[in-house]
Amino acid sequence: MERNPQRDDAPGGSDPHTTAGRAARGGPRAQRGLKARLYRWLELGSAGDPQGRIVDRVLVVFIFATVMLVLLESSPDIEARWGGLLYLAELCVGATFLAEYAARLWVADLHPPYRRLSPLVARWRYARQSAAIVDLLAILPFLVSLLTPFDQLQAFVVLRLLRFLKLARYSPALRSLANAIGEEKHAIVASLIIIFGAMILSATAMHLAEGDLQPDVFGSIPRAMWWATATLTTVGYGDAVPISALGKMIGGVVMLLGYGLLALPVGIVATAFAREIHSRDFVVTWGMVARVPLFEDLKAAEIAEIARLLRAQSVRAGTVVSRRGDETSRMYFIADGAVEVEIGDRRLRLEEGAFFGEMAILGHRRSLAEVTALEPTQLMVLEAHDLNRLMREKPDVARKVLAEVEERTREVSAGEGGGDIMEEELASATTIPGLLDDEPAQDEPEEEPEADLLDADDLKPPPSRG
Repeated sequence: MERNPQRDDAPGGSDPHTTAGRAARGGPRAQRGLKARLYRWLELGSAGDPQGRIVDRVLVVFIFATVMLVLLESSPDIEARWGGLLYLAELCVGATFLAEYAARLWVADLHPPYRRLSPLVARWRYARQSAAIVDLLAILPFLVSLLTPFDQLQAFVVLRLLRFLKLARYSPALRSLANAIGEEKHAIVASLIIIFGAMILSATAMHLAEGDLQPDVFGSIPRAMWWATATLTTVGYGDAVPISALGKMIGGVVMLLGYGLLALPVGIVATAFAREIHSRDFVVTWGMVARVPLFEDLKAAEIAEIARLLRAQSVRAGTVVSRRGDETSRMYFIADGAVEVEIGDRRLRLEEGAFFGEMAILGHRRSLAEVTALEPTQLMVLEAHDLNRLMREKPDVARKVLAEVEERTREVSAGEGGGDIMEEELASATTIPGLLDDEPAQDEPEEEPEADLLDADDLKPPPSRG
């Protein structure tokens, strides 16, 4: 059985490990090489790779460290006392980011979009991405410090603070916010134009009302613009205030207008951000459902209907999700975290994007495995009665699912699986060492584990519904 520890969460996505292997044109042997390991560590942390997550967290610590260094260096007392140590820390952080940038360029030809390109072209295209440009700007202060005395580096404080933008690579929420702003850029620009127009009209009105009374403050439209800006943004510094009755009336109207105008861009961004988050979560959920063999013949819209039936369930580390021998009517998708599946003499680890208990949604089935959460885990649960209700409402879905049930029942009868877990569900699992370490070697061939066998009652096809 091939073991593939990670799978892409997007529908129709390919396995990143397999992609890396094909790109390296070396198969499993190349995947064990340094280049494939670096690709996995640097690029697959967000996809759930355990070692990649550790690398991501270390880099995030370095990002916050460099921001703290800039803040500490701005204090003359700290700079005078600890300047040398801060400089060494800056060199360490800069060298780390330089090594990261060089490594990302080296493995750029393993990215799925660039795997058919030559290494040089792939690296050039990767270097032109926004994330790679931010990485380059982040190492410029370090490169300049190698050629310039440290005292002359103060002009690069802004560039050093740009390293904070590297967090967008490790934060899906920041990426979603950037996407939301990009999608609504025309509406945001339009709202800013409206705000700017209201600012000019407010300054003009106050200039006409108070220009003669307070020439130093409202003597011209540009001078009145400061008051209009402070008032429309609801800041109100108080350094410029109207004194006439007409001026106060205009000021009150501008204050009320400011609340409504500022709500325009805020509402646009908030709505787009919520839509982006919903879309991202739905795509991930859709992709998990689409990989289930039981639903492989369904259309995209039909898969979406099933994805909407999923219910979230959070479990703590050590929680038993499913006990061996118990009847179950639930199928589980792992949205975040990892579980241990103990089936027969095997202990397997399933991580984000995997699923188990596929056959349980056909009706009450006997659980063949003990499933335990290895860490705090977010599960998406599909109940058998929810699927049955959908099948009653959607005859086409019922027909396709029942046809697949018959096919998989024949497979069960041939001895390929049984109970609530099929062998395909364990294809993405990694073996957890330790269970068989203390057992003596056997000269006789191993027998098939009894957990994969079914009783006669389990071989009966489930009753048709819908």
